[in-house]
Amino acid sequence: MRGRERGLFDACRRVVRTTLAVALLTYSAFPAVSLAASKPEFGPNVFIFSPSMPSSAIQHRIDEVYATQQHNEFGEQRTALMFLPGDYTVDIPVGFYTEVTGLGASPDGVHVTGNVHSDASLPNNNATTTFWRAVEGFSLSPAGGAMQWAVSQAAPLRRMHIRGDIVLHQHAGWASGGWMSDAPIDGKVKAGPQQQWISRNTEWGSWTGANWNMVFVGIPDPPAGEWPTPPYTKVAETPIVREKPFLQVDAAGNYFVCVPSLRTQSVGITWHRGTTPGKTIPIDRFYIARPEMDTAATINAQLAKGKNLLLTPGIYKLTEAIRITRPETVVLGLGYATLRPVNGTAAMTTADVDGVIVAGLLFDAGMKQSPVLLQVGPAGSKARHIQNPISLHDVFFRVGGAGVGRTLVNLEVNSSDTIIDHTWIWRADHGSGVGWSSNTSANGLIVNGDNVTAYGLFVEHHQQFQVLWNGNHGRTYFYQSEIPYDPPDQVSYTSAPGTNGWASYKVSDGVTSHEAWGLGIYSVFLRPHIVLTRAIEVPKTTDVRFHHMITVALGDYGEISHVINATGEATSIHPRVTPKVTLYP
Repeated sequence: MRGRERGLFDACRRVVRTTLAVALLTYSAFPAVSLAASKPEFGPNVFIFSPSMPSSAIQHRIDEVYATQQHNEFGEQRTALMFLPGDYTVDIPVGFYTEVTGLGASPDGVHVTGNVHSDASLPNNNATTTFWRAVEGFSLSPAGGAMQWAVSQAAPLRRMHIRGDIVLHQHAGWASGGWMSDAPIDGKVKAGPQQQWISRNTEWGSWTGANWNMVFVGIPDPPAGEWPTPPYTKVAETPIVREKPFLQVDAAGNYFVCVPSLRTQSVGITWHRGTTPGKTIPIDRFYIARPEMDTAATINAQLAKGKNLLLTPGIYKLTEAIRITRPETVVLGLGYATLRPVNGTAAMTTADVDGVIVAGLLFDAGMKQSPVLLQVGPAGSKARHIQNPISLHDVFFRVGGAGVGRTLVNLEVNSSDTIIDHTWIWRADHGSGVGWSSNTSANGLIVNGDNVTAYGLFVEHHQQFQVLWNGNHGRTYFYQSEIPYDPPDQVSYTSAPGTNGWASYKVSDGVTSHEAWGLGIYSVFLRPHIVLTRAIEVPKTTDVRFHHMITVALGDYGEISHVINATGEATSIHPRVTPKVTLYP
């Protein structure tokens, strides 16, 4: 329920480009970190804090970062704030393009007393444009007993231990969706007016609140109630997933990237025994890329030597695609590292090989039209990866908003068995370079591989199908989509004779097996007489099954005539009608 183009506040000042030194620390639950090991050179946009530093100095740096990032919705600054194991007493407001991370083996290895909070970026407590920020890997004892995390898309909360409550809004203001995983909340989750949310493998004392679409996957104690009143979708076990890789520092000061193990039929968090099972990769097996120094050519040369890839915060302007060809390559972005193609190429491609992981990146379309931004496996990929699938974690896509951007497809998944673990694929509805013929994008996601599983699929405003699923045996757990705001007329927004618009979620006619849970599809047409015939379009076969769907018309114009195929009544604006379908067929 985001508004139209909004004015942005100017950034107060640029982030001071100085990396803090790592200092000796002592923490009762974690041995002292030695200075003998050298800290990797993460560049000027990564700030590493030690508990031996004065709290006032840490607070000063945090406040400087937030002064830049608080209203920096389409700015170029990117920042990672990292905390070595130990205790801290600070207040951490989390702004745009800011990632806050604990570096312990367990989230309890870093403990913050105070506040960690995301605040609404618009007036009147409106968090519907509060995007692109993350917290991960530490514990928090929140001042006042509750952490405020008022966010919408692309704002993951992962591997956190909240020693109190968490509130998913700001003073009952609007908020438009979010993600949490692998996180225990000791107290209550207070969803309030949050419009939609997905929680995967998370634990809490209790959950209160429901609006349009709340999805719980692998939750030991989900809230009571059943769809449609309240609108809860509950899936008892997470069928297959691995958690996102993360940085860790050991007692000797050595840096590693931890790669969690693949889990099947899982419930709850990974680290009840203290750490997350998996393997560790020493940091020297990564090429640490810097946007001010590296090109696609220098990065590809290091990948060809067998290196993994760590992308430090900033914007990488790519004249060719980054090519991932080696099995089990890990690509990890810090601080919303952003890949922007400038020559009309893809930003990144992968081979059809086992175990590739891509995590923590923002793909931003350039002015020259790309055929695709991220391609997973080449067209025609046939290999199976059941035992060691490719996985994508917190990969986000943007077409326009920061300037003119153009692509045909944002994310194309050709490799079978791929896991998509949280994505927001957004053709901008506000910002710079926004218009039907300016920021062009046909499709958000095209899936050609078989047995692809998606958790937390947010796809919005593209000009044809938001999602086009051609592979068999696909599964989606939570889908949120606004169809485009800006079709100039119905003729420009017609997919076939007699069909108004393009379905948001399209399963191709030749697909024989597909299943999806918890789907919300919304319209905000800016011009009168624009209609979408159906939000979801699927073949009529018993093995294509959809659970718990809602459509809502927002704004003053138009309607969605059916929820799925010819099932489900039309949306209405005056009075507001929000059709729901429990099961199809």
